[in-house]
Amino acid sequence: MLFTERPLRLGTRGSPLALAQAHMTAQALRAVHGWGEDAIQIVTVQTSGDRIQDRALAEIGGKALWTKELDRALVDGEIDFSVHSMKDVETVRPAPFHIAAMLPRADVRDKLVGAASFDVLPANPLVGTSSPRRAAQVKRMRPDATITLFRGNVATRLAKLDAGEVHATLLAAAGLDRLDQSDVGALIAIDTMLPAPSQGAVGIETLADNRPVRDALAAINEADTYDAVMAERAVLRGLGGTCHSPIAALALVEGERLFLRAEIISPDGTETVREEARLARGDDLVAEAIGRTLLDRASPALRALFEE
Repeated sequence: MLFTERPLRLGTRGSPLALAQAHMTAQALRAVHGWGEDAIQIVTVQTSGDRIQDRALAEIGGKALWTKELDRALVDGEIDFSVHSMKDVETVRPAPFHIAAMLPRADVRDKLVGAASFDVLPANPLVGTSSPRRAAQVKRMRPDATITLFRGNVATRLAKLDAGEVHATLLAAAGLDRLDQSDVGALIAIDTMLPAPSQGAVGIETLADNRPVRDALAAINEADTYDAVMAERAVLRGLGGTCHSPIAALALVEGERLFLRAEIISPDGTETVREEARLARGDDLVAEAIGRTLLDRASPALRALFEE
């Protein structure tokens, strides 16, 4: 299939990481289809999440702040497809949109930046993050820690750390790797900090009724990543989770099956509810049931976080 009338327009946020992921996507499409450099045009779309940096996402509209402007550009015909960090994509997407492909998943782990480990942080450390999951997991390990809101792109957060605003912050290893900053920070074991659902995954979305673009994107879909991430997103559906909710989940591919782990955590880190299961690829009903089981086992206070 060839697009000959004009370049395909790839919509993306304008952050350095988003642009890096857009270029990865464009290169993958060119390689698999044998297209030239001019076959894809990258279109930068500023999102509300990029503009508003002084408040937590949960206070100003949640994950839709990363997607709604790109969605509008798709519907208005300004772009043909969009690229997202999958952990920034709302759990339930409007019907007109279709997640057509995912690139091979990068490192799913978090990194601690500013100290070699949580143990060597000073007493009563100040840790910067905007993630309820990371905040709760830090409090679980270091109850004496104080969490402060830390938003902005990777460079902004590293600058705040360098300026001494906090003792440490947490960043996704995948993002640092994609920005050629793999030497920054200390990797945290998955058993210590289970990652966010979809962490390390890049998704490509288009209109559900745009069959030519869907077919073109399907050629770069990495099935292991797609199946694992969709299972993690199904856990979120079962939980009804929001940006207020400390949720972690990770699915690992084991042949034709997945090994899925998930946990919910109280904001102060004192309560953790965990579940794990092996399930068939694509069995979203089992993954959703894991989310519901987590809620059933949670205390009323923890469960209330998911009922807002």
